[in-house]
Amino acid sequence: MKNNKIIEIKNLEKSFYRRSVLGGKKVIPVLRNINFDIKQEEVFNLVGESGCGKTTTGKIIAGLIHPTSGEVLYRGKNIWDMKKQEFKKYRKAVQMIHQDPYASLNPMKQVYDILSAPLFRHDIVKSRNEAREKVLELLETVGMTPPKDFIDKYPHELSGGQRQRIVIARALTINPEFIVADEAVSMLDVSIRLSVIELLSNLKEKFGVAFLFITHDLAMAKYFGWHGRIAVMYVGKIVELGPTPEVIDNPLHPYTKALLAAIPEPDPEINKKKKMMKLRSLDIPNLMDLPSGCKFHPRCPFWIEGKCDKVEPELVEIEKGHFVACHLFDK
Repeated sequence: MKNNKIIEIKNLEKSFYRRSVLGGKKVIPVLRNINFDIKQEEVFNLVGESGCGKTTTGKIIAGLIHPTSGEVLYRGKNIWDMKKQEFKKYRKAVQMIHQDPYASLNPMKQVYDILSAPLFRHDIVKSRNEAREKVLELLETVGMTPPKDFIDKYPHELSGGQRQRIVIARALTINPEFIVADEAVSMLDVSIRLSVIELLSNLKEKFGVAFLFITHDLAMAKYFGWHGRIAVMYVGKIVELGPTPEVIDNPLHPYTKALLAAIPEPDPEINKKKKMMKLRSLDIPNLMDLPSGCKFHPRCPFWIEGKCDKVEPELVEIEKGHFVACHLFDK
C-alpha cells in the first residue's frame, strides 16, 4: 500500500446550536479535536455508537458541511481554502455512499438518469448513447446483471440490496480516489450484507479507492478493513486508534472492550463462556450536558475517582501506531 496521505484531519471541531424559547442558544459540541489521516488505497474504519459524530465527520470530509474549526486537507491543501475549480476537482475525487439507499435516490428518476447525471455534470460523456453505454458498464461492474434489465427501472422497483448497488455505482461514475461509506450495509438484510461488502472489497482492489468506512458494527469493520486502521469514537472524540488487527485483538480503551464484548459469537459454547463487561451505566451522555473529565467515566467500571472525573485524557501513543485516550495508561 502506498504511504502518501490522501486525506488529513487536523484539530477538527463541529458544534451545532439549539435556540431556546427565551431567545438564547445552546452550543452542542458534536466533534471535539479530531485528528487522523487516511492513506491512498487504505480502508480507515470509524466506529462507535449512534450519535457519536461518525456521520458528521464523514459529511465534513466529503465537503458537504463546514467544520466549526480545524482543517480537512486533501493532498496537503485545506479544502475550504480551495478556489472554485480546485474544490470541484476535490468533489469529483471524493464521493459518498449514504446509509439509506432509498432516501438517497430520487424516486422520480430512472436508474439511467441517476447514473448519467454525474457523467454529464463532469463532462465525462458527450452524448446520450455514450452515457447509456457507460451506465450499462457501471451496472455490470456492481453486479447488476444483465444491466439492460435494470437501466430503465425506478428505485421503488428494486430491492434494498439492488438500490445500494446503484448508490455504489453512482459513487463510481466519476472515478473517485476516496469514498466515504456511511453505514453502507446497516439498512440491508443480514443475508445480503456480505455480498455488498464483498463488492466494495473487489472495487477497492480493482480501482485502488481509499475508504472511510463508517459503522457501528465492529464485526463489519473487522471483515472489510482488516488490513487498514480503525478509530473508535465516543461522544465526538476519538478514544482509540490503531491498526485494525491490533485494536481488535488487543483493545486498550474500556469502551472499545465493551464494544467488542457486545459482538455475538456464532458458536453458542463460546457465547456461554464469554465474559460481558458490566458497565456502571447504559446511558450515553447528553451532548448538551457532557460530564466533566473523561466522557466515558460515568459508564466505565475501571474509573479512577478524582482523576477520570476531573481531567479529560489526551490521545497518546502507547505502542507503535496504537493510540488511546485513557488515564489507565498514564505514565
